[in-house]
Amino acid sequence: MIKFIKSLVLFSICVFVQAAETDLYNFSWLDKDKEVYVLQNRKYRKANKVHLSAGYGMTTSGAFIDSTSIQLRGGYFFSENFGLEGIYAKNSGSENEAAASVRTSGSGSGSIPFTRIVDSYMGGMLMWAPFYSKINTFNSIIYLDIIFGLGVGQIEETNNKLQISNLDPTQPLVTETHTGVMWDFQAKFYLSQSWNIRYDLTAIHYQAMQARKDNPAKVWYNNFDMTLALGFDI
Repeated sequence: MIKFIKSLVLFSICVFVQAAETDLYNFSWLDKDKEVYVLQNRKYRKANKVHLSAGYGMTTSGAFIDSTSIQLRGGYFFSENFGLEGIYAKNSGSENEAAASVRTSGSGSGSIPFTRIVDSYMGGMLMWAPFYSKINTFNSIIYLDIIFGLGVGQIEETNNKLQISNLDPTQPLVTETHTGVMWDFQAKFYLSQSWNIRYDLTAIHYQAMQARKDNPAKVWYNNFDMTLALGFDI
């Protein structure tokens, strides 16, 4: 019975003992000048800060297009976990060797590769930062935020659907604007209180008419951009 009471008291103490983010632990076997913080402690914070970034990357979608992307982003985190972000991207793309080979192999038979070249897009997202970590690498600590974004974007693209539907490569290109769902995956590596390096995978899913002459219908298209950016927190 006495052992049971002791176990119950010990369990109760363990339940009510919590490690807060601001808790500081001192270990007697360490140098007195050294301090050990609990894992939850954040050295770099986002709450109530404006963030800006500029990045460069490549488009990974589109079998017949090679494209690059220059992105500008700005946003504000109203807590450590939630914020808002706006993005503007200017893309530059052209037909690649795969498209050229299709045109060559289809010479005389009217084979034309269908292409959608993204010219630019912009949008706004709600950002959620559920994961914060510290990585000990080469005797240095790297501070990292994993952030997800979801919102709405508008994309401007140029396509050759008139060439496809008419089987005529001399037909002009068509420029269209679409609104779609935008999402973002971000890994933010802190260099200092103000500067950081971030990797982004940004996607827009939008509906557009098929490139066909008979009974075209709206189908879903996707654009994926991977970028590496330099960020600044104010």
